[in-house]
Amino acid sequence: MTEARATSTAAPAMKSSSSGGPAASQRTLLIVDDDEPLRTRLAQAMRSRGYHVETAAGVADAIATAKTSAPEFAVVDLRLIDGYGLDVVSKLRETRADMRIVILTGYGNIASTVAAMKAGAVDYLAKPADADEVEAALLAGNARKAPPPERPMSADRVRWEHINRVYELCDRNVSETARRLNMHRRTLQRILAKHSPRK
Repeated sequence: MTEARATSTAAPAMKSSSSGGPAASQRTLLIVDDDEPLRTRLAQAMRSRGYHVETAAGVADAIATAKTSAPEFAVVDLRLIDGYGLDVVSKLRETRADMRIVILTGYGNIASTVAAMKAGAVDYLAKPADADEVEAALLAGNARKAPPPERPMSADRVRWEHINRVYELCDRNVSETARRLNMHRRTLQRILAKHSPRK
């Protein structure tokens, strides 16, 4: 009788990720980007794929978050509002040596990208990168880069994403966005009025 009673007293179940922390089998991810619209969209997309996601807007926030709970994966923008993504990569490596880090860059700076790889990043992606590309890069084997996406964004979609990103960064000011993009205001208004290209 004693044995039966002990067997029926099960250990308490682990709290789910909805309680604020990751579940035991859940992948953990830190996204570091000072572009709030992009950071928010990517975080939502990765959560829908089952990741427990933390976000940071800059170097200081990223380092503080990683020290509290070092994630399995990280996505880091190369240029941040308070510093350089390379600083984040090296600090993240100190908190967890096996962390897989992908660099995002919107500048095409080959020298900086190579430096990021040397600092510990496993791959780099040009912005705007979608969630499929990010996940493929994070999960690719160490000996190779991520495979090309099955359905990459078309040139029209990349252009639309870039225009909308600048528009958001300009607080949805059409005149300022047109000036920065060196585009006629009416042309920009027509583009913004359209739905995004499907591919």
